[in-house]
Amino acid sequence: MMKKKICMLGAFAVGKTSLVRRFVKSIFSEKYKTTIGVKIDKKTVTYNGGEIDLVLWDLPGEDDFQSIQISYLRGTSGYLLVVDSTRKSTLDKAFEIKKNVEAIIDKVPFVMVINKSDLTDEYDFEPDTLESLEESGISLVKTSAKTGDGVEEAFSTLTGMMLSK
Repeated sequence: MMKKKICMLGAFAVGKTSLVRRFVKSIFSEKYKTTIGVKIDKKTVTYNGGEIDLVLWDLPGEDDFQSIQISYLRGTSGYLLVVDSTRKSTLDKAFEIKKNVEAIIDKVPFVMVINKSDLTDEYDFEPDTLESLEESGISLVKTSAKTGDGVEEAFSTLTGMMLSK
């Protein structure tokens, strides 16, 4: 069976762990717990008639004091770059993370995930921001770990990109 390693990357509290839990276990919790170290989960998915083991590495959020452990990125087939729709600053951090990842492991497939799409009253992006990201060629999926909207799509999109590479 084919295995693909996916890293969950993004700033603190953007919902990386919640997305993994929703995808793997179909659950959501309002309780926030900071990820320390790395948490690894696995889910077998069917894609184009074949089974693939997705090995999900949930990495701690990155800020100015902590950066990605290089060893965590080794062997990565692709990554979800998670942004919090209620904090525009997490988009800037996402681009910093992308640049750092590419310096370490070169370019691998990624999907930018705009999480917390259910919190429309707290949305912190201009409407044209997402349009300009898509026009620049970035694969973008809006998700809500709370409701489950877009979560399967995000992982499926990335899986397709990794298999077509």
